[in-house]
Amino acid sequence: MLEEEYQPRRQLPRALRPAPTEKPPLEVPFEYELRDAVAGDLPYIREIYNHYVANTVVTFDEDAMTLKEWRHKFAWTQKANYPFIVAVSPSGTLLGFAYVSAWKQKAAYRRTVEDSIYLGPAATGKGLGKVLLGELIDRSKKAGIKEMLAVIADQGAEASIALHERFGFKEVGRLGRVGFKFEHWLGTVLLQKSLK
Repeated sequence: MLEEEYQPRRQLPRALRPAPTEKPPLEVPFEYELRDAVAGDLPYIREIYNHYVANTVVTFDEDAMTLKEWRHKFAWTQKANYPFIVAVSPSGTLLGFAYVSAWKQKAAYRRTVEDSIYLGPAATGKGLGKVLLGELIDRSKKAGIKEMLAVIADQGAEASIALHERFGFKEVGRLGRVGFKFEHWLGTVLLQKSLK
């Protein structure tokens, strides 16, 4: 054996040694419960939605929706027996919501709906959109809905398009320059999924 093998290992001076690696703090699990929306959720739904109205192009609404408008929309979905669900944290905070609405008002369209999914800013990027869309599809099937459409802005909503495509939605058309918001023109991407 070589003599060097018996010599103690040299160490760097303390100032030059790398700091011991600290274990990252444990992440708090992202927990939520899905349930049917109730009228008491509407103020929080309005708050989440109006954030998107004011800050994004994912909705073409330019004016904040009022509580009265949300009550009307909610009552209409209830009357049509369309699913309207929310995700809430263990403390009761509303994290996001999803619902379907009539694609068109004519009676022949009654089994074709458009989906809408909105998450509170703190709930994005955690997989909740995927959970809400999956639940919305399941509940829509049970409600007798046959076709589901997604009408998505062609700019600024790429994650929404990708999410829908993961669930089997297929692009069936595009409309260019049909919306004007924040001083520029926007188009829409139309995706469709059969729920047979």
